[in-house]
Amino acid sequence: MSKPPETASSTIEEAKKRWEETTLKHSLERLPEENGPYTTVSMRPVERLYTPAELSEFDFERDLSFPGEPPFTRGIHATGYRGKPWTMRQFAGFGTPEQTNERFKYLLAHGQTGLSVAFDLPTLMGYDADHPVSTGEVGKCGVSISSLADMETLFDGIPLAEVTTSMTINAPAHVIFAMYLAVARKQGAEWKLISGTLQNDILKEYIAQKEWIYPPRPSLRLITDGFLFCAKDVPRWNSISISGYHIREAGATAAQELAFTLRDGIEYVQAGIDAGMDVDEFAPRLSFFFNAHNDFFEEIAKYRAARKIWYHTMKERFGAKDPRSLLLRTHAQTAGVSLTAQQPYNNVVRVAIQALAAVLGGTQSLHTNSLDETLALPSEQAVTIALRTQQIIAHESGVANTVDPLGGSYYLERLTLDMEKECHDYFEQIDAMGGMIAAIECGFPQREIQESAYQFQKAVERKEKIIVGVNDFVSENDHPIDVLYIDHTVADRQREKLEQLRKNRDNAAVSRALRSLHQAAEGDDNLMPHLIECVEAYATLGEISDELKLVFGVYEEPLF
Repeated sequence: MSKPPETASSTIEEAKKRWEETTLKHSLERLPEENGPYTTVSMRPVERLYTPAELSEFDFERDLSFPGEPPFTRGIHATGYRGKPWTMRQFAGFGTPEQTNERFKYLLAHGQTGLSVAFDLPTLMGYDADHPVSTGEVGKCGVSISSLADMETLFDGIPLAEVTTSMTINAPAHVIFAMYLAVARKQGAEWKLISGTLQNDILKEYIAQKEWIYPPRPSLRLITDGFLFCAKDVPRWNSISISGYHIREAGATAAQELAFTLRDGIEYVQAGIDAGMDVDEFAPRLSFFFNAHNDFFEEIAKYRAARKIWYHTMKERFGAKDPRSLLLRTHAQTAGVSLTAQQPYNNVVRVAIQALAAVLGGTQSLHTNSLDETLALPSEQAVTIALRTQQIIAHESGVANTVDPLGGSYYLERLTLDMEKECHDYFEQIDAMGGMIAAIECGFPQREIQESAYQFQKAVERKEKIIVGVNDFVSENDHPIDVLYIDHTVADRQREKLEQLRKNRDNAAVSRALRSLHQAAEGDDNLMPHLIECVEAYATLGEISDELKLVFGVYEEPLF
């Protein structure tokens, strides 16, 4: 490790001494009373001014160091975005696979550098488009995928060997991943060369988003089967994206998002080790997904603290030796929960500020929300503005010219240290409960988030927190905007395709593949090869999920 300048600590001490000797210390006593309290969006108290005195416990080498060097507070790459800009990965998906395929091609043509798939609610819950439960939801909040035939259409004309794809899906993630691999094989792409990310984070579903199928422990088995399979057959694929995004959207503070996300990561690492893997076999392909919220400095501090905490966790708790295992790589998305239906054009400004925070925090890829997403799926015009926001930050703002340009700020470093301390306090509580699954089963993270969401809402109602256009600066004449409408014919078309699929496929082969999957689930075989066999026989998502339900059961959240 390169050493910091020998004068760093003495310079800080000299600055402290000079500060204490200035008349400013005495003039503060004559300042008028402040209109407090001043807090971050997470209700964290903020001092009027930060000085070297707030960093008395700060150690240059331990807490800051240099970019690309442990503990990676300042970034995992020495050159930052000078070496490679972040991936601009806009989340997209709606209606039929044909419609989303058109949107993907539109985004790629307009400068997007990676795909990110949004699935509709039936797909996220493991239901086919023709299931009664799917009525009214097909294609509404994402693309409808019920079979390999749909996945083939979704990526028609898009070479999977040349594009990275992120897929935001959890409970049935491995079925969708099996379909993606089958499409890649049909295209002639080598699995060892394709790259992308599967969200596949079921613990945050129990905590926040509530889109589960199976109970936690069999769900963890599916995840570790994915770790094993990808390590051997798809080594460039990120087999999990441990997500704090949905935890934050549910009302968590920045520190809770950080702590619960990283503690979920610890649970997954331990599960992989318990499954017989060496930590360095799978840890290099773990990735993260964080929210980029409104409080500019708090968000930057969160990303910086995350890298530092993960480095020490992997090195000291798990004994990881591969340098790649020590790096926290993350995607970020601007905060959907911050968008307002009132004065929707204000959302462009919110998104720009949030995106800038994610970039200054050192994210590896970024999605910027569209101004109309609080009302509907984004229109082409709105999604283009969202993408252009990233491009303006990258090419016009100058923030990509140097690494961690705010590093060393008294305020930012204090926030980073405070965030780290709060995170470790939560770690200790969860470890004392027996781990994250035990904490979830007793409702601990759920209650913490509920309380934070409640306190923030009360602050909004008291106008201690101002939401422009909602509880202040209200206008009676909001500018109307056109929204993307998904009509009922999407469901009709998807049902018709499923009817034809079931008529034309080899149903005996489907039955054999499903029986084989059932037997493997009852034993301890890795389920990924069996899932691939099922989807290549054109078994549907719903049929596969139902087969696993027979073995694993269905999760029902207890009353806390």
